[in-house]
Amino acid sequence: MRVGTFVLAAQFPGQGQGEALHRAVRSAEVAEEAGLDAVWLAEHHFVPYGTCPSAITLAALLLGRTHRIRVGTAVSVLPTAHPVALGEQAALLHLTSGGRFSLGVGRGGPWVDLEVFGAGLEAYEQGFPESLDLLLRWLRASRVAGEGDRFAFREVPVVPRPAEAIGGTDPAGPEVVVACTSPKSVRLAAERGLPMLLGMHCGDEDKAEMVALWRRCAREAGRSPEEILSAPHVSAGVAQISDRGTEAAEALLKAMPGWLKQGLDAHVTVDGRKRAMRDPRAYTELLCGLHPVGTPQLCADRLAATSERTGISRFALLVEGSGDLAATEENVRRLGAEVLPQLG
Repeated sequence: MRVGTFVLAAQFPGQGQGEALHRAVRSAEVAEEAGLDAVWLAEHHFVPYGTCPSAITLAALLLGRTHRIRVGTAVSVLPTAHPVALGEQAALLHLTSGGRFSLGVGRGGPWVDLEVFGAGLEAYEQGFPESLDLLLRWLRASRVAGEGDRFAFREVPVVPRPAEAIGGTDPAGPEVVVACTSPKSVRLAAERGLPMLLGMHCGDEDKAEMVALWRRCAREAGRSPEEILSAPHVSAGVAQISDRGTEAAEALLKAMPGWLKQGLDAHVTVDGRKRAMRDPRAYTELLCGLHPVGTPQLCADRLAATSERTGISRFALLVEGSGDLAATEENVRRLGAEVLPQLG
């Protein structure tokens, strides 16, 4: 089982943006010290829900500051990025980090970002498969041409190529993971043999159903049984550790609803469509009930149970839910020192 952190660089009420980003960087550095497997970085624009606008840029910084831990994006939003530019950056990080970079990609949402970056609503609603396939070709081929409706260009050489790796780096290129929130995105990932990143709002039953659907679609697409069974899906969640179970939940219930309300309220849709908003406190309570929030023993038991029920063995856990730098660092250290040893 491989346990990592999920970093949003969340801006809690009363905090500055620099404070949120500093906590994000420090939590990643401490994650390596604590022996965790990976750090997964979120990407958001124009909202305090997350103050990192470029997950791949922050990944570059953290890869330079660390030596062992894997760093991934969760996710880089494809509709507002050019897949060739993103592929170039991913190849660069793969080659220069010794293969420690994972590229997580997703559709994002119907936000004003699509207007600001000139992508348009169609890039979100229809363009994700074309962008994903162009990105994959860029990471796997030596020369690529754009032949789609959105991206059309003459054949050009891929520089740098992941296959040029030295020093033991995987020549196949960086791992690519797809954020999946619907059967359509599950099928898309499965047909391409790409592992899924499943959100922290989902419980074990929902995640198990999505893994089962992925496996069925992968079989239909001709993927091998070995590839299907070993697919390294990632489960996002929340982790908060305390000596008493109630203390962990109380810490999150004190801080997270204010952050969620402030952050989610700031999202603006590109076309004025109405959004169904979760109740911040009820959502925090839901997360506390689904994920490793409590004593080290309870946290280990919940992670083991999720893995057994879903078949997922990789976790990306939000550790900054208290909103406090010192408490976040302690939370990460306890995750490494008191929970990981119980998981084997």
